[in-house]
Amino acid sequence: MPVPGTGGQGIPINEVLLLKRLTAALGYWLLSLLACAAIVSLLFMRLDVPLAVRFWPFGRILKPLDGAFGAAIILSGESVVVLAIVGARLVRGHVSAFGETLAAACLASICAYGVNDHVLKVFFGVPSLPSVLQGARHGFNLWLGSEGSSFPSGHMVLAGAFAGVFMRVDKVSIKPLAALLLLAAGLLLIGDWHFLSDIVAGTFLGISAGLLAGEGLLAHLNAARS
Repeated sequence: MPVPGTGGQGIPINEVLLLKRLTAALGYWLLSLLACAAIVSLLFMRLDVPLAVRFWPFGRILKPLDGAFGAAIILSGESVVVLAIVGARLVRGHVSAFGETLAAACLASICAYGVNDHVLKVFFGVPSLPSVLQGARHGFNLWLGSEGSSFPSGHMVLAGAFAGVFMRVDKVSIKPLAALLLLAAGLLLIGDWHFLSDIVAGTFLGISAGLLAGEGLLAHLNAARS
């Protein structure tokens, strides 16, 4: 006979519900991954190069933004924020929930960017947009890439992971952050920094990493309140 407050096999009800929720979330994510892969494949084959050629003249106008919004500057800023929050935690003994969320968002962003640039770009090996417009083949060269490869977009992984943490922790932030991500994606496309498929893939991977980090943060915050 099952013990009251447990599942049929003696597993606590809370753990059963959590397992079901995680299983459902994983299923939705896998379906989203398949949909994203299909969209990215279509963009890669049909639209990437034509759009890059069309927007090439605008890239020269937006080129000065390269320095202001370079990945190194953004990563440096996030690192400073994390160190400041850690310092505040050591001095004051605690930080606010917003401070913890901000630190988690920065760390998720930094980690996701590192994995993307040093693993995914190397694995897919897609030449950069300028290289393709100068004659390189727009295709995958598995395990022959580098940090300068194009796919997926490092900037969108960086931004998506940061935004994903806040989106998971505070649903009110979803719309404004989605609008900012759309703006960033538009600038990357019009400025000819990335192909459209790079941007879509990078956004999906970044937000996925951010949502995962946000889920872990929520568990920590809920445990701290109880």
